[in-house]
Amino acid sequence: MNFVCSKCGHIESTGTRKPHCSCGGLWTLDYTPPEFTLSGIDTHEWSEFRYRKYMALDGDSWRSITLGEGMTPVVRLDEDVLLKMDYFMPTLSFKDRGAAVLISHCRAIGVDKVVQDSSGNAGNSVAAYCAKAGIACEIFVPESTSPKKIDMIRAHGAVCTVVPGTRDHCAEVCRAKVEHDGVYYANHVYNPFFYEGTKTYIYETYEQLGRIPANIVIPVGNGTLFLGAMYALEHLLCSGVIDRMPQVIALQSENCDPLLRASASGSDTPAGVVPSPTLAEGIAIGKPMRGKEILALCRKHNVRFVHAPEGKILAARAALAQKGIYCEHTTAANYAAYLEYCRIYGKTSDCLITMCGAGLKSDH
Repeated sequence: MNFVCSKCGHIESTGTRKPHCSCGGLWTLDYTPPEFTLSGIDTHEWSEFRYRKYMALDGDSWRSITLGEGMTPVVRLDEDVLLKMDYFMPTLSFKDRGAAVLISHCRAIGVDKVVQDSSGNAGNSVAAYCAKAGIACEIFVPESTSPKKIDMIRAHGAVCTVVPGTRDHCAEVCRAKVEHDGVYYANHVYNPFFYEGTKTYIYETYEQLGRIPANIVIPVGNGTLFLGAMYALEHLLCSGVIDRMPQVIALQSENCDPLLRASASGSDTPAGVVPSPTLAEGIAIGKPMRGKEILALCRKHNVRFVHAPEGKILAARAALAQKGIYCEHTTAANYAAYLEYCRIYGKTSDCLITMCGAGLKSDH
């Protein structure tokens, strides 16, 4: 198994410390999973690694890294909506799915220190799994990050560097350190091993329900859940497990929507935007690094984009709380976007919405 450059096709060992190809392209994996069957699931393993037959992994390093991530319940909200409770995780967000695989890879290739940039949740996950792996860790976060997320990162023993300015600027500062110091970039956008973990969101849903819902709502900032979910859906389709793709509904903040704008205009590259402050901090990504890949998948599978109206996020959060679901604001944006989608397209039944971050991680 090797890395393959998404831009020029150059092949590189997955043991490389290079965060990207010399041409600037991001890595993909030359991995094709075997045909998916329920019999291929290790039902004795109670974590996302029960699906390891269908994941690109480096041996058994995951066994000493896993914190029991995955296996989150699907809860019925009402007659139309199912909620995948993906904040029922070790660090209270879905990012644990990807971080468990990524840090297992780091352990397997002998990495002893990593850096990463994040709006909070991915940094929290990487910090936790690095703590389990005994890997030194520094996380860069923008100044808009919830103090509770910063406290959690530091609690795991990681250095947390708060960067003034936008989320995109924070990423630029972190990448400059990577280039200058040569430290390993354990980034959830650059490193494709992360998506091997987020694929399990779909595998797990299929195992639990025995089917894939007709509609799936997925938030898109950098696209870490979106890409993993789309890879897994394509895998199920190719395996004959499902006979058609569900209607995927991709949401963006109305204050930061480069992919929605690009999709609306028919462009294959993200639109240039100047992000405005948003409650949906987790998807406030003005320059998604895998934007072209995301948009290509959207065109291929007729993905529909919708805004999460900024003025309706708090009401959506309150409505969920009244049903016993206490989530963070970016997660509430998922439900706000679903309601907006229904306003535009009409009643939408059999819909799965991810609850990707816990309310206890928000301060406002």
